[in-house]
Amino acid sequence: MKAYASSSANPTATIAFQGTIIGIKPAPVVASFSARGPNGLNPEILKPDLIAPGVNILAAWTDAVGPTGLDFDTRKTEFNILSGTSMACPHVSGAAALLKSAHPDWSPAALRSAMMTTASITDNRGQPMTEESTGKPSTPYDFGAGHVNLGLAMDPGLVYDITNTDYVNFLCSLGYGPKMIQVITRTPVSCPAKKPLPENLNYPSIAAIFSTLSKGWSTKAFIRTVTNVGPANSVYRAKIEAPKGVTVKVKPSKLVFSAAVKKQSYAVTVSADSQNLALGDAGAVFGWLSWSDGKHVVRSPLVVTQIEPL
Repeated sequence: MKAYASSSANPTATIAFQGTIIGIKPAPVVASFSARGPNGLNPEILKPDLIAPGVNILAAWTDAVGPTGLDFDTRKTEFNILSGTSMACPHVSGAAALLKSAHPDWSPAALRSAMMTTASITDNRGQPMTEESTGKPSTPYDFGAGHVNLGLAMDPGLVYDITNTDYVNFLCSLGYGPKMIQVITRTPVSCPAKKPLPENLNYPSIAAIFSTLSKGWSTKAFIRTVTNVGPANSVYRAKIEAPKGVTVKVKPSKLVFSAAVKKQSYAVTVSADSQNLALGDAGAVFGWLSWSDGKHVVRSPLVVTQIEPL
């Protein structure tokens, strides 16, 4: 190319647009810049919740700056190709808006639950999604519950709902007092006499945090409540994919719903030998808890890690 350019007084070049290419494998891939877990402030709540398309997205663009965003770029355009969380966020926001239009009685927590429990955890090869920066399989610390799948989220089967009282109790569990919480709620609140546990917020994921000082086997217990938003008469059975070196039990292992019974609670116990827990490069081990009625699969990530007490 360099030789051709120097051989002619008027060299020309042609760029041929080949059209949109589909079916690229593997896809999706977790971008190197995608926000990662764990949750540094409240490790009992797994973050991120989920991931969404955010690389090379065609988006509206302001005419206040050029497409490069540089001061000397005076070009004007109505659209630009952008990447980042600011591109993934509108995908999820739009998905939530569509879900809300289809299910106007669902709370924000129910909308989030529907997207999380139906998210995809494999790519178009049927393999675990790849982590771009390392080329290795990604984990829930990379993608949360998975890659958003709006088609499945429209009919999740079960949802993990959260009430205002649940959020107040969660803030109480973090050490906030009623006066501080009332700055948020704008109404009087009170904390339970027995301090709640932050891990019992009714979230569609479970994070078991063990102390590095623990000796021998330790156990963490969790309570979750699911609401049936599918057929009234449904029976769901639990499937556990326990993290390596960890024992996970669910009681009851079968949830029966009817027209009169729309909510059911279950308990999860996670046990691990703290001294012999091999956490690997991610600093955690991962598994899954799924509920299925034969049609719906309501999947939640399980994360087990250790932290050093303050």
